[in-house]
Amino acid sequence: MDRKSLEDRFEAGLFASRWLMAPMYLGLVVSLGMLVVIFLRDLAYYAPQVLAMTADEVILVCLTLIDLTLAANLLLIVMFSGYENFVSKFDFDTGQDRPDWMGKVDFGGLKMKLVASIVAISGIHLLKRFMEIGESVADAKFGETELFWLVVIHLTFVVSGVLLAVMDWLQAKSYASK
Repeated sequence: MDRKSLEDRFEAGLFASRWLMAPMYLGLVVSLGMLVVIFLRDLAYYAPQVLAMTADEVILVCLTLIDLTLAANLLLIVMFSGYENFVSKFDFDTGQDRPDWMGKVDFGGLKMKLVASIVAISGIHLLKRFMEIGESVADAKFGETELFWLVVIHLTFVVSGVLLAVMDWLQAKSYASK
């Protein structure tokens, strides 16, 4: 066997190995189903109690449901964009129902959407914790130290997102100048 033939076979095998990612995307589908179950469970638990709940309690429930929805959106973005960027293009006709961003999000865009989603989820989690602060220290579910670290972690996500955006901007600017 000549060198070119061996190289072609190696490259074809390497290219085909991208299909090893397919079970991971199927696992993310299962994860999405898990989020749906938790969402429906929480909704079914809190909906009958709504008339007895305070406004703050309803807001906390809504924030929890929004948090689960954002996590589900994040999974969809990773599943669709990751599959199309790294495994194979969707080659069926989705017609008018296809989201505008599908097929257009490259790895950099996927990274930015991922970071933006994480920042949003972290922000909602932080807001929930702040809303749980009671009138007295005895009522607080979180102490000052825990809240401090939640703020630090959230700010770390925000700064990381800004730095990633700056790096992508600089990279795009350097490509445009070539």
